[in-house]
Amino acid sequence: MIRFNVRSIAATVATLLALCLGTSAALAQASASNPSAAMERYDGMCEASAAVALDSQHFIVGDDESNALNVYRIGQSAPARPAVDLAAFLETGDKASDIEGATRIGDTIYWISSHSRTSAGKARSWRRRLFATQVDMGVSPPTVRPVGKPYVDLIEDLASAPELKGLGLGKAADIAPEEPGGLNIEGLADTVDGHLLLGFRNPLKDGKALIVPITNPAALTADNGARPVFGSPFLLDLGGRGIRSMERIGSGYWVVAGPTGDVGSFALYAWDGVPTHRATLAPVVLPAQFNAEALFVLPGSGQAMLLSDDGALQVEGTRCDRLDKTRQRFRALRIPLQR
Repeated sequence: MIRFNVRSIAATVATLLALCLGTSAALAQASASNPSAAMERYDGMCEASAAVALDSQHFIVGDDESNALNVYRIGQSAPARPAVDLAAFLETGDKASDIEGATRIGDTIYWISSHSRTSAGKARSWRRRLFATQVDMGVSPPTVRPVGKPYVDLIEDLASAPELKGLGLGKAADIAPEEPGGLNIEGLADTVDGHLLLGFRNPLKDGKALIVPITNPAALTADNGARPVFGSPFLLDLGGRGIRSMERIGSGYWVVAGPTGDVGSFALYAWDGVPTHRATLAPVVLPAQFNAEALFVLPGSGQAMLLSDDGALQVEGTRCDRLDKTRQRFRALRIPLQR
């Protein structure tokens, strides 16, 4: 059984909330001795890589080895409803689009795939998708439905945009994602004015993680021929790590940082959302072999969820990603807070 210091983690989350929102300690006080903060297990997939809250009781998860999205009820291991199969919508056939990031703006959830080559360096067009789903709260439990059309030309846009000149993203797109200088998008977050922030796991620039804003996400996924409008890119110093997940909280953010390759440490940072300001390392030691890939806050519940990509985790002597879907599982760290 994995053990961790509940008091330390809960206190740290309270600190992060205060940092991100710029408020006093009265804004968020963690329940330092709350015994319900625990590691949980959810079934039906291994490689949880992107997630968003649907309401205070349900969340939806993307798996980077599947085009299906699963809805879960907090605290219940089995999926709450049949998976949302996006293969036809994404037009990838039987190939996984490598979903890596998600964020919600109003009732629209935007999802992004890695846009990377395979680990062996092979180009795969089906890994280049930016798309949207609409939250459907008219059914119980809630679900999502695809809307618009997936955008597939982002790599070309990143390579040719004048605003991004000097970043070398066209060259990076020709390199395997976990090699130095390769391209791999894993973070996606919204801004207070309805824009998107792309968070790059790779490449790093001067040892710092790259963030690229997109100011017209609705037009981009509406199938009207729009091209992305980029804001000015900027860098975050995450101790030589790339971005694995981002979540906006008020005007600030939590950022999950991890290695650009397979080897390295994960860490949690708080950032106030100002491009010229530094991110602050949170004094949190994540559980061993916890590959933090998705972070989100459950609205109105005072809870944060951090999910682990457990594809390489041994389950009864076998890698999780080699098991049948009925035996696959991923871990989630749920952290209760109280004001």
